[in-house]
Order: sequence, then structure tokens, then C-alpha cells
Amino acid sequence: MYLIGLTGGIASGKSTVARRLFAHGAVHLDADQLARRVVEPGTPALAAIVAEFGEAVLQPDGMLDRAKLGEIVFHDEAAREKLNAIVHPAVRTLAGKLIAKAEAENSDAVVVYDVPLLVEARVDHPFDLVVVTSAGRHEQVKRLVEERGLDPIQAEARVDSQASDDERRAIADVVIDTSGALAHTMSQADALWARIVAERAAKAQG
Repeated sequence: MYLIGLTGGIASGKSTVARRLFAHGAVHLDADQLARRVVEPGTPALAAIVAEFGEAVLQPDGMLDRAKLGEIVFHDEAAREKLNAIVHPAVRTLAGKLIAKAEAENSDAVVVYDVPLLVEARVDHPFDLVVVTSAGRHEQVKRLVEERGLDPIQAEARVDSQASDDERRAIADVVIDTSGALAHTMSQADALWARIVAERAAKAQG
């Protein structure tokens, strides 16, 4: 198995790169989706969140009210750290199980684990390669405004609440520049896939 950690700031093109690698045959795991799964009704993580933040963070159907919880933690660093201390270990455990499952099903699998908070959450899976998508702050804000309908102040706050581009680049083995045309991003993802195929062929021969 070959495990890739894919990270990057909000609106930095992670999903585009992940989809391209998936199209080449990679197994794609999305940390955001896993974070939703670990707080479904009946999970220990949801029970811990309710114990910490109260019943008000639940919707009438028992699902987590993510918007309400977001309002509580977005401007409160201590509350956000408490939430992360509940959710991040649960996500890490689930990701570990799914990575092991992918390997059991295909020992040659290439697994792309898409982790927006790879730096912030100190995710420590044994990655063979860490790939960072980078668009630059101005481009990220522009995309959030134009594509997701945020106002500029909101967009800047979302970008600035995450790790900086420099912090991400410091852990990167590969940086994919997504600030230009979509075709340029795709060609870099294709080159990355070619590199992985070549590395694994060389290892098999060696």
C-alpha cells in the first residue's frame, strides 16, 4: 500500500486533486466525511460533545447541529480545543481502520487521505508522501466569495483561522500550485500519479 496525505487550505483545490487521483485508481478517504460519521447519533463522540456543550447542540432528530456548534467554537479557542480533543482522535481511529481495510482488500492500493487540518490536528499516520495544494490567500478568499457566496470579511476570517501556507509547505513532499488554470492543476496531479507509479515499480524491481 502507498499512503498519501493530501492537505491544503480552504478553497485551495484539494478536492480537485483528490478527484483526479481517484480517477487514476486511488482509494479516496475524506477526513471531513469521517468527521461527520464519528458524530452520528449513538456514537461515543457525539455523547462526549453533548456532555461538554449541552443538549442545545442537537437538532430535534438527535443529529448534531453543526451550525450551532460552529457558532460556539469559532470565536472561542478553548471551546474549539475541547471539541478537537473529542473529534480528532475518533477520526484518527476510523481513518486507521479504513486505511487497514483498503490495504487488506488490495495490498497494492494507493490511498489518498484528504485531511484539511493535517497540520493543525497533527495527524500522524505513516504517510509515504505528503501533498499540499497551494493557491495563495488572495485566490482562496476570491474563490470563497465567488464560488461559495461568503462575504469578503467572512472569507478572510475562514482562511486566516487555518494554518498558514508556509506551515503547510514545511511538511510537504510535493506542492501542487492550484492558483492557475484547472488544466495546470490537473497536469500536476497527473505528474504526481506518474511519479508514484514509477516509484512503486522501482521498489518492486529492487
